[in-house]
Amino acid sequence: MKLRMPAVLLFAAAGIATSVAFTTRLSACSRVLWNTSGREVLVGRNMDWFDAMPIDLYVLPRGLKHEGMTGPNTLVWTSKYGSLAAASPVAGVADGINEKRLAGHMLWLSASEYGSLDAARPSLAVGYWLQYYLDNFATVRELVGFTRAHPFQIETGTYDGLKVGVHLAFEDASGDSAVIEYRDGAAVVHHGRAFTVMTNDPPYDEQLRGLEPYKGFGGDKPLPGTTQAADRFVRAAFYLNGLPAPHSDREAVAEIISVMRAVAQPYADTDMKAVAAGRPHNSTTRWRTVADLTRGTYFYESSTSPNIIWVRLEELKFDAGLPIRKLALNDGLDLVGDCSRRFANAPSFEVLKPDAP
Repeated sequence: MKLRMPAVLLFAAAGIATSVAFTTRLSACSRVLWNTSGREVLVGRNMDWFDAMPIDLYVLPRGLKHEGMTGPNTLVWTSKYGSLAAASPVAGVADGINEKRLAGHMLWLSASEYGSLDAARPSLAVGYWLQYYLDNFATVRELVGFTRAHPFQIETGTYDGLKVGVHLAFEDASGDSAVIEYRDGAAVVHHGRAFTVMTNDPPYDEQLRGLEPYKGFGGDKPLPGTTQAADRFVRAAFYLNGLPAPHSDREAVAEIISVMRAVAQPYADTDMKAVAAGRPHNSTTRWRTVADLTRGTYFYESSTSPNIIWVRLEELKFDAGLPIRKLALNDGLDLVGDCSRRFANAPSFEVLKPDAP
């Protein structure tokens, strides 16, 4: 990993939010971390968008070389850890978990403010933002410490006609959590086990304050019922707090999936005026993932399939020099159950290019 120049990135890690989004195609969403079950540490995320938003699962080995696509002072690195990534064929990694069981999620945040690119400072294309952390860090504490000590800029891009604005959520097997978003050109980091839910707009500090009027969080208002991001945030936090202690690993996974389904969005006509205004996060839920960080199992469920599939990290090989492998999720096959051994050698996916340079 090579950081060529100091840079700008001030993180604010948080955790009461759910979902990850990535580009206009990989956006919206909800993310929920359950780190108080008494058993596994589990995290779920929904991906909501107005079109099919296909992804595939990729095994990315150690030793892959990357450069951040932002010009002379771009970040350059060789992946230290292998990872299992949910990636768009044309946009990059939107969700995933590395071999050290650090998981990360990209969700839409229209309010993101990345600032103008300063060619004299280190920078990274937004399409590589999540993958950079999964490639290089083993724990939340480690990535937060690096971010604060070596800030860098993010250069965004345009996809489906929308300027990409996203924030990231991370968690590890210890239950530690962080939420990172860019405000006023700098990264804001919310770091701690208490930050367990993330959705979309408004920015995270405002989402946390928005909980206070509701029952269970200090107020007396009943749960809100719309599909707006702020309402999903409140409901996700409420349902998470009410989960009973699971009696088995299977029951624990079922409970976190139940929360994700409760804050999912049904198929409905999309408000294209809202999308054009940069608010694509009130769209149909297309797929969801659940990561068991204790056992190293990654679950995937498509809204168009009755089946849940899963992949076990212990069954994958991440040795440097091995080819990239892919589990195709959109080729018409009805996959079900453990798919750990169904990956095939494949070329890598594309990464969203920045608007500049």
